[in-house]
Amino acid sequence: MTHPVQAAAAVTGQPVARVDGRQKVTGAARYAADNPIADVLYAALVCSTVARGTVERVDASAALKDSEIVRVIESFAGVSLPFDPGTVAFFGQPVAVVVAMTLEAATHGASLVTVHYNVAAQVSDIDSPQAKPQPGQRQTDYTRGDPDAAMHKADVVSDLRYSIVRYNHNPMELPSTVASWDGDRLTVWDKAQGINAAQAAYGKAFGIPPNNVRVICPFLGGAFGSAGGTWPHQIMAAFAARQVRAPVKLVLTRKQMYNGIGYRPASRQRLAIGADRAGAITAIVHEGRTESARYQLFEDSITGPAKFLYNSPNMRSTYRVVPLDVNVGCPMRGPGATPGSFVLESGVDDLAYRLGLDPIELRVRNQPDRDQTSNLPFSTPRLADCLRQGAAAFGWSRRNPVPRSVREGNELIGVGVAAAGYHTNRSEADAQVRINGDGTADVFSATCDMGPGTYTSMTQVAADALGLPLQRVRFSLGDSRFPKAPSHSGSRTMASVGSAVFVASNTLRDKFIRTAVVDPASPLSGAAPQNVMVTDGRMYRTDDPTRGETYQDLLRRRGWPSLDTQQTWTPDDADKRFSMYAYGAVFAEVGVDESLGRVRIRRIFGCYDAGRIINPLLAHSQAIGAMVMGIGMALLEGTQLDYRDGRVVNANMSDYLAPVNADVPALDAIFLPGQDTVADPIGVKGLGELVIVAVPPAIANAVFNATRQRNTDLPITLDKLLRFPR
Repeated sequence: MTHPVQAAAAVTGQPVARVDGRQKVTGAARYAADNPIADVLYAALVCSTVARGTVERVDASAALKDSEIVRVIESFAGVSLPFDPGTVAFFGQPVAVVVAMTLEAATHGASLVTVHYNVAAQVSDIDSPQAKPQPGQRQTDYTRGDPDAAMHKADVVSDLRYSIVRYNHNPMELPSTVASWDGDRLTVWDKAQGINAAQAAYGKAFGIPPNNVRVICPFLGGAFGSAGGTWPHQIMAAFAARQVRAPVKLVLTRKQMYNGIGYRPASRQRLAIGADRAGAITAIVHEGRTESARYQLFEDSITGPAKFLYNSPNMRSTYRVVPLDVNVGCPMRGPGATPGSFVLESGVDDLAYRLGLDPIELRVRNQPDRDQTSNLPFSTPRLADCLRQGAAAFGWSRRNPVPRSVREGNELIGVGVAAAGYHTNRSEADAQVRINGDGTADVFSATCDMGPGTYTSMTQVAADALGLPLQRVRFSLGDSRFPKAPSHSGSRTMASVGSAVFVASNTLRDKFIRTAVVDPASPLSGAAPQNVMVTDGRMYRTDDPTRGETYQDLLRRRGWPSLDTQQTWTPDDADKRFSMYAYGAVFAEVGVDESLGRVRIRRIFGCYDAGRIINPLLAHSQAIGAMVMGIGMALLEGTQLDYRDGRVVNANMSDYLAPVNADVPALDAIFLPGQDTVADPIGVKGLGELVIVAVPPAIANAVFNATRQRNTDLPITLDKLLRFPR
């Protein structure tokens, strides 16, 4: 007698270990620079030592005396770059490329190239009187009600100005490109968050069809937005390869990375918030400006959170971008929302203190019932749940609301909270799913995995939809030959690619079932398709589980080596009917040395609503990783420029202070159960950006609770604490 296969527990929602973990810990995972290409040459950049001017002459004679130097390229005619290499737009701009037989020869050769400039006056300081702010093109000014009149009438007002430094990207993997031409066809092993976007960028730069470009990126060693675009050095590497008619590898140095890719721009902001005596917010005014390059504007959406997170009938936001003689910025984890929320959440905390209200109670009282910017209902408004449940788990009730009242030895102890919201992004995505003759499945999409666990989470979704064990499903990504996918950014991948994988896997499963039920030779012949389930790769009738067959049985009988499908998931019009956000509340406890002004994190806890959690282990990893980044932003990191010439003076990991193990204590996070099926069929809302947004303000608010000193400048370094009167 044949016994039915029992239904296996769903792997979606389980804390499955990374399916690519073994590759990473054994060194089998190949990142862009790891690809072994025969006869590869090495490139090194020659970068400008002035911030503005023109290149008068490039003297490569000393470098060319080395027999290992193949070529020094100083003209880039015929390729499209965001700036003219002959006109210097920022300090560290690439002006020439040295190609050599070895990395050492290329690096040494670049140091021997002398560049003569006609130097022009430069402005690299956002606070300079010569800096000229201008209205944003994407981030426009916004007004509802009469915020000035309402602010004047408010019983209690917090009106503070904020200064946030520039933050540079510092992922483990350096920006790397290996480029090879075959006629007019280009193959690039690249560090890219957007495979298809990079494919299009290379095609545009060289005037060739995008289909003539193949971009390969199966692994990313961290990016956080820094690989979201195709940078000039990547185009230059491909240009060099075409010029020398050989494969070329170019890897930026850590120092070059500070000018070669983007950063979170420095900002200056003002946040005024008014309320009545009962704590009802009546007016919000948010003004901000951020630095940018002159040759290419980047706008950071810092004014977004203040528009929607709290109910306020009167609100105004203004945004200005400040063109400077610097390289262009780019998104960094939680772009716009993180610096904008630092300002908003610091202001709300200050208002709560002035009102004598608990900061959580003030936030809960002012939760909107609709998105005030669009008048749309929220799909899943759960910020209050995050605040309340997070407070209970953290032990908020034990907090002393009186600042500078809790001590342990020489340390002042403080506790703070901040809230976060991040828009649910969704984009069209394609996926191909194939079941092979051996009963395994292959799933393909040109998406990426820069660390959140895309390989694993997509495998989980596909395994459940196909009714297969996890170990029999392989997910492949990072190749432009695969079905198209959006950029791996904006917390959109799980909602977009995950939905495409879900739809394609369900379609293929149903294709098998519908084929079996009309096949006279199948045990499932005559069954209604809706009465057939699949478990462990075996299709069976729900009314008689003994009658069934495996995917392999059907393929073998039909003589098919495999069966596949490719499907596209396209977001519906939910954005026109609902406002969709993920939410979070972060709680921080700090100790501040009263004598030294040194801030130590004691613990951080987050409570998040990100819809359905596909893998709690990966989600928790995302949360605590973001907390580490938030610690850096709040207390340690900051790019320092010498405004006399625009150079970054701390372009190394010794002087650019990132958190280390000693800075990272007890970190933890929980996720509210739930799903948002308005957003997508798998109910997710996005997580990677959300989890950093409230970390810096929670730390700053904890520092205030500890010291009674309101720090409005980031990072909060000891000099800023010591300058306050005791």
